Amino acid sequence: MLPDGVDERALPLLIGRALRAFADGFVAVLLPVYLLALGLGALDVGVLSTATLLGSALATLAVGAWGHRVHHRYLLLGAALLMLATGFAFALQTTFWPLLVIAFVGTLNPSSGDVSVFLPLEHARLGEAAQGTARTALFARYSLLGALFAAVGALASGTPDWLVAVAGIERLTALRAMFVVYGLVGGAVWLLYRGLPPASEKLPDPPAPLGPSRRTIIKLASLFSVDAFAGGLVINSLMALWLFERFDLSLAAAGNFFFWTGLLAAVSQLAAPAVAARIGLVNTMVFTHLPSNLCLIAAALAPRVEFAIALLFVRALLSQMDVPARGALVISVVTPGERAAAASFTAVPRSLAAALSPTLGAALFAAGFLAAPLIACGVLKTAYDLALWRSFSRHNTKG
Repeated sequence: MLPDGVDERALPLLIGRALRAFADGFVAVLLPVYLLALGLGALDVGVLSTATLLGSALATLAVGAWGHRVHHRYLLLGAALLMLATGFAFALQTTFWPLLVIAFVGTLNPSSGDVSVFLPLEHARLGEAAQGTARTALFARYSLLGALFAAVGALASGTPDWLVAVAGIERLTALRAMFVVYGLVGGAVWLLYRGLPPASEKLPDPPAPLGPSRRTIIKLASLFSVDAFAGGLVINSLMALWLFERFDLSLAAAGNFFFWTGLLAAVSQLAAPAVAARIGLVNTMVFTHLPSNLCLIAAALAPRVEFAIALLFVRALLSQMDVPARGALVISVVTPGERAAAASFTAVPRSLAAALSPTLGAALFAAGFLAAPLIACGVLKTAYDLALWRSFSRHNTKG
């Protein structure tokens, strides 16, 4: 599993990423189903999704600001315990306000990517486990495992309906059981991370502040925030809600859909480095995004579920190619001493922007405008792509 030249101590981090991605994969699909089964509405789904993303963004910001004072191992263990508590607490509560608090404080992830507090902590440990090209290969393995196991997790979201049919369990009980499983995964991650070596080295100094590249990074952070806000309108939980409301899709069918879109996204991330090496980082980000945006808009207007799903599959194959290119672009436009600060400064605004839009998307669903969030997402992302091209085409280095 480990690339050559990588310290074997990175293996628990890769396994932990896979376990968390599996749990995130089924929770993203089941979250709207569970909340609707509790008697909550579409708007409540959006508000709770916003709370999860906002809480994760603030936790990530706190780790970036103060996390250097505590060794990563202890923070990872604490995050795993929080994941365990989140799953059990969500399974036990049935009313909106307690669920809102749990969503904000906990580790639930209603989106297709990793937005939790685990991410910067695991990245910091991975960065210590390898150097040079081996480090790049290690991060690629980490991302690929996340995408693949999230897809498998989405497929597992059909388990509650299977339990109802085979074992005769009440549907709400079966849904609660999946959140218990989520908590148990957190417990497994805690046991796994107990084996990480304790602090033996001097803690690194805080990242250097932005210097000569400040204006460039502010512009990039602003553009990335528009992209993230648009993506928040169609995070996986809201996309699942759209499929349920628009086409009356079953839970098992929705799980299959997210399984295949997850696999296609993984393929796109594997292809991205080769594409970027051929046409450049900015071109990869823009020229793969634009057709994926058109597919999303067309899917929103599709008269039949077969057409909509086919268009969304094409979108999944294209829309994630910008992820590795985006990270490489940030690193390429700053000085070496600014890289850590630049990565943090562009990541946190994205998380905060993505946290604001799910409530808006759910409100449009609740008002009966089922196509509006998808169309708005496609239009906003197209505007972002064009603005990025206009501002940074001169930085179109081969990646």
